[in-house]
Amino acid sequence: MRISVDWLKSLLPVPDDAATLADRLTMAGLEVDALESAAPGFTGVIVARIESCEPHPDADRLRVCRVRGGNGAIQVVCGAANARSGLRAALALPGAMLPDNREIRISSVRGVESNGMLCSARELGLGDDASGLLELTEDAVPGQDLREYLGLDDQLIEVDLTPNRGDCLGMLGVAREVSALTGVDLHFPMPAAVPPVIEAGVHIRLEAPAACPRYVGRVIRGVDTSAATPMWMQERLRRAGIRSLGPVVDVTNYVMLELGQPMHAFDRDCIDGGIVVRLARPGESLELLNGDTVDLTPETLVIADHRRPVALAGIMGGEGSAVTGSTRDILLESAFFAPAAVAGRARGYGLHTDSSHRFERGVDPALQVVAAERATALILEIAGGEPGSVVEAVEATNLPSPRRVRLRASRIRHLLGMAIPQETVEGVLGRLGLGVQGGPDEWQVEVPAYRFDITIEADLIEELARVHGYDRIPERHPATPVTVAPQPEARVSLSRIRQYLVARGFHEVVNYAFVDRRSQELLDPDWTPVPLANPLSVELAVMRTSLLPGLLGSLRRNQNRQQERLRLFETGLRFRGTLDDLEQDPVLAGVIAGSAEPEQWGVARRTVDFFDLKGVVEGLADLRGAGPALQYTAQPHPALHPGQSARIDDGERACGWLGALHPRVERELDLQGPVFVFEMALGAVQTGEVPRYAGLSRFPSIRRDLALVVDDGVPEAQIRTAIRRSAGEILQKIVLFDVYRGKGVAEGARSLGIGLILQDFSRTLTDGECDDAVARVVADLERDFGARLRG
Repeated sequence: MRISVDWLKSLLPVPDDAATLADRLTMAGLEVDALESAAPGFTGVIVARIESCEPHPDADRLRVCRVRGGNGAIQVVCGAANARSGLRAALALPGAMLPDNREIRISSVRGVESNGMLCSARELGLGDDASGLLELTEDAVPGQDLREYLGLDDQLIEVDLTPNRGDCLGMLGVAREVSALTGVDLHFPMPAAVPPVIEAGVHIRLEAPAACPRYVGRVIRGVDTSAATPMWMQERLRRAGIRSLGPVVDVTNYVMLELGQPMHAFDRDCIDGGIVVRLARPGESLELLNGDTVDLTPETLVIADHRRPVALAGIMGGEGSAVTGSTRDILLESAFFAPAAVAGRARGYGLHTDSSHRFERGVDPALQVVAAERATALILEIAGGEPGSVVEAVEATNLPSPRRVRLRASRIRHLLGMAIPQETVEGVLGRLGLGVQGGPDEWQVEVPAYRFDITIEADLIEELARVHGYDRIPERHPATPVTVAPQPEARVSLSRIRQYLVARGFHEVVNYAFVDRRSQELLDPDWTPVPLANPLSVELAVMRTSLLPGLLGSLRRNQNRQQERLRLFETGLRFRGTLDDLEQDPVLAGVIAGSAEPEQWGVARRTVDFFDLKGVVEGLADLRGAGPALQYTAQPHPALHPGQSARIDDGERACGWLGALHPRVERELDLQGPVFVFEMALGAVQTGEVPRYAGLSRFPSIRRDLALVVDDGVPEAQIRTAIRRSAGEILQKIVLFDVYRGKGVAEGARSLGIGLILQDFSRTLTDGECDDAVARVVADLERDFGARLRG
């Protein structure tokens, strides 16, 4: 929203300069993006009237003009196509300095003396139009300084409004806000009703009253659409960033800027019958004012006549009913469209208009008749015409209504840490347009319907805080006891897990909790994801049931940017179940791809494999302390490679998966393999044991090595468990030092070289005791797994 300080001061006589006003607005929550002049600097430019315009004797496209600027007439050579006798234009006199630092001098143009320059809008920095001279209206007095005539020494404050402050998208709303900030009362006279002089109306039918509960129309006949828009109005539109398009369109835009109520004007002769506000029907399309033709969707609200749609409601009018130079009878539209009916619709058609911007945030539902009367008065003043009656169709039950909110002085003190005087409370809220009754301990505040952002007592206190001044709220430290939250010693912190993974060469990523449905189905087909009602995009359409879709998306983006060695991890929530019974579980996931080690001369290049990632997971498990280890059970997973996938178990409970990504999934996701992934419950890594002291034995240890032949299908972890059970307390450590397949070992089997470290803490073990322990181990392994000693 671009605010003209001069326009604001015409509504509210505040003494503050532009910089002070900008600071007040920013401190009140209306963030100021820019403070700039209404026009660039130039000097020596006056209003002039062209008295005669003759062809140049030596150039077809030039004209020799006799121009009067107040103190006599001078000769100026001009090449503008719209130069003509009687035109009032901007004249830069000799010695004038233009915005591009060009100084105007007396010169000879093709042998004809020129004593100045007639200027276009672009040459003066007042617009982009360089096709002709800047045309001034008849009230411009020749000889008057152009900056004074147009009021160009104005300042513009550009405010970046948050979506909840749609009430400040008009000068009236801004003036109301500044009134509260400065304490200057706002006296804005509401437009008087313009009486009808002809019997001309329009039939209006609301077929979608929830989306449009109020629609106001008025017919004006005999409008002169060729009339010139006054310069004061053109300038206010220009400073707001809106181009002048003729008197009727200019008036509707002006009323929108002044009151915050978007309006539209139809050519009445192009409306077949009356107005119907309805949803679009299948197969309908509409050519818009910007020349685009759009296919209408069934949820789009349209303004239609009795034959076809003529406008996108609250967004843009149609080309077929637009006001043109030949229009004589117009139909003014002033309506209230519910924000939910307009929100997102313009974006769906690739549009964003001043109207949609305001309707999406909410306009005053009581302002439509007022705006129609204001627009009528301006059109009659500028372009003439004969107005008919104001016709209003309303469904009151669907209109937002004022709300009554209780405000307590005790609650103000509690939330702000200070008391605000009664007169300040009532003055601030009253100047903001709120009705206040009661006091001094409690008030009943009537909140007008246009303040959609005020619904509860805390909202009113926020208004008091920002207007009274956040910087005036005293700093108070709460008198609360200092307590230290207990930290379980056995718990492995998330920061420690992150530090471990970073030390192993991983990078942490943070992805959206929303993922692509296709990727989700590929990687976790056993769970049906919860779809989003209004997704940001197709790629973010469902809630993730696994962290792997986001992680692999990050992997693909990095691979596409020539990153070859990648190790990524992420922690976060996954969402499983239905919306009514949603489980939100914290999980940890990781992915590796590329070479096992950074490129160097001392180690040969090797691609990562299953055991590289398994080692990382085992390292995570070691963070838990000396408790039971995680178990890995070979088991297929639909997204993992057959024979290279394992379920991770924490005791009797499955807690995750580890393995190589299936080649089919790699191709579907456009990944450069092989890729290895793991995902596990975060609690399985964070739940550990408190370290306990264990002394070193003073007695020697004995090592016995075994070469056991077992089937390939027997997991090494199960063999370790069986050995610990059979050997008893004297077994201190198991070392797997060799795995052999080949000559002397049957196909489908492998030889495991296992070292047993035996030791007691109270005495020296004898050979007999060690032999007995080894014999028990061999016997139990043979019984349970068919293992035998290799000869």
